Amino acid sequence: MQVRPFIAIVIATGALIGWLAPGAPDAPASAGAAGPGESANRLEVVQREQWLAGEVVLPRESDGHFYADVAVDGATTRMLVDTGASVVALTGADADALGIEWDPDAVRPVAQGASGAVYGVDVTIERMQLGSLEAQAVEAIVVPDGLGTSLLGQSFLGQIQRVEIGHDQMVLGG
Repeated sequence: MQVRPFIAIVIATGALIGWLAPGAPDAPASAGAAGPGESANRLEVVQREQWLAGEVVLPRESDGHFYADVAVDGATTRMLVDTGASVVALTGADADALGIEWDPDAVRPVAQGASGAVYGVDVTIERMQLGSLEAQAVEAIVVPDGLGTSLLGQSFLGQIQRVEIGHDQMVLGG
C-alpha cells in the first residue's frame, strides 16, 4: 500500500498552513473579533458543556480552522484538526512538551512533500484524549523542523465515532 506519498502531501499542507499563519489561532480576524485568550476560553466553555454528553464541540476559529486541546499523560497541546491528515503529526516542541519519547538521531525521510523530503520520526502514542474522547495506540510522526503547528489527523479521528462539520463548529464523538 502506498501511504507515504499521501502522508507527505498531508504534512506539506499542514506545514504550509502553519508557515502562512503561525499565530492565527489567537489572532483576531477583525477589530470586533475575540482577542487572544477569549477564543481559548470560548473553546473551553463549549468543550466543557459537551463532555457530559460524550462529545466535544469545537468552534471554527477566525482563520477558518478548528483547533483542539489534546492531552497525553496529563500534558496538553493545541493542535489543528486536519481531517485530511492520515496520521497525527507533531512538532518536535509539542512532542517534547507532551512527554513523547523520540530520538533526534533517528530523524529520516518519512515522506515526500511539495518542496522535497519531509524528515521525522515514527512514534506511537499510547493514549490521547480530547475532552472525554480517547484514542489508544495512535500512530504519529514527530516532525522536528518545518511543521508550524501539530496536526490532529485520522490516526486519532478515525477512532472517534462521529466527526461532523456544520454551522461553524465541528462535533466529535457522541
